[in-house]
Amino acid sequence: MASLAPSIAGPTAEELLRLQNDASTEFVDGQIVEKPVSIESSLIEQTVARLLGNEAAKTHSAEVFGATICYRCFPEDPNKYRRPDASVVTSQRFSGLDLTDGFLFVPPDLAVEVVSPNDLSYEVSEKVDEYLRNGFPLIWIVEPATKTVTIYRGDGTVTRLRANDEITGEKALPTFRCKVAEFFLLPANAKM
Repeated sequence: MASLAPSIAGPTAEELLRLQNDASTEFVDGQIVEKPVSIESSLIEQTVARLLGNEAAKTHSAEVFGATICYRCFPEDPNKYRRPDASVVTSQRFSGLDLTDGFLFVPPDLAVEVVSPNDLSYEVSEKVDEYLRNGFPLIWIVEPATKTVTIYRGDGTVTRLRANDEITGEKALPTFRCKVAEFFLLPANAKM
């Protein structure tokens, strides 16, 4: 099996494409960064992507991706890529993209990060700041421990929603709406 480690001089385009196939990694500041996950955060990630995807399929207004897609849209570090746990790109911005590319070179209209028990709060904050600096207009930080979603917007506004609050897709997916609690519906036999 080939090593996933980039060469000492930095990764080649081929190495980045190979790394891109490892859904548990990101490439940040010249380093491979493992994305920690738990079963719970993975289930929530899938639920959020499914809910968004169902609405996008009805309206044909956007494409929804899970954590397998890599975004390389960070001018300060052209090799950097991030994998939001779910993301939305409007159909208008999606048209014309080369579907054979291994990376998306435009920021998503919505990036969703589900906090896992191993995530450090300062790392989540750094990622939000990085996303905002690089043109991500809407970011949801989904927090299973508190069953809340914190919404960060490119205009600097921040909103925190609790389980009984309604969340909308705003400009990324205008017809999407549901109770935040729907993100946290886990299988009945799951132990928490």
